Amino acid sequence: MVLKWVEQAQSLFGVVLNEAQVAQFADYEAMLLDWNARFNLTAIRDLEGIRLKHFLDSLSCVMAFPSELDEPNIIDVGTGAGFPGLPLKIVYPKSFLTLVESIKKKAAFCGELTRVLGLKRVLISSERAETLGQDWEHREFYDIALARAVAAMPTLVEYLLPLVKVGGRAIIQKGSSAKDEADAARNAIRLFGGKLNEIIPVELPGVDGERFLVVIEKIKPTPAEFPRAIGVPSKSPILN
Repeated sequence: MVLKWVEQAQSLFGVVLNEAQVAQFADYEAMLLDWNARFNLTAIRDLEGIRLKHFLDSLSCVMAFPSELDEPNIIDVGTGAGFPGLPLKIVYPKSFLTLVESIKKKAAFCGELTRVLGLKRVLISSERAETLGQDWEHREFYDIALARAVAAMPTLVEYLLPLVKVGGRAIIQKGSSAKDEADAARNAIRLFGGKLNEIIPVELPGVDGERFLVVIEKIKPTPAEFPRAIGVPSKSPILN
């Protein structure tokens, strides 16, 4: 029997999962339930919530992926328990994925999950995004940079755009404030070398509230002085 959420992933986002991938997601949800019983990894603790608000929500990002990418370099900033990065890694098994998470127990979960699922080419970093953005191994290396409502938009684009190569894109998952936040970040997007591409509405079955993908194209290199020092982007965001 095909699980309902697996059918929904295909009908909503065009994501077709094979048996091995469905088994990986089953291991993911079992491990998340187990760890959540002992540690506070996520506020969502029921199976249905995990499948809809974590798995499907993460997979919605594929709507903003360029169709020609099958082995993208992806970075997920503030991944928590691996969302949206690890579900996307399962879908794009040849991709290179960096998960950025400073909270040790969450980073440990991601590391153990990666081992259990047998995922290759996954790096888990506890560095701050500001540090990675000035590191030559990460700066302007990624095809796609992701964040799921980690901070306000002007701060997020300073975290993400320095990590994205020219021609790549930042994809930011936001709620009902997406359009207003994107408007408030116009100057920051331009300054860091980006251009607002589109804002894609996302519908999740049975989940209240608006959801959007804010898609920003990287059209020119980020000036060398950005990102600024740790803490500065959040304390003094670039505003219009």
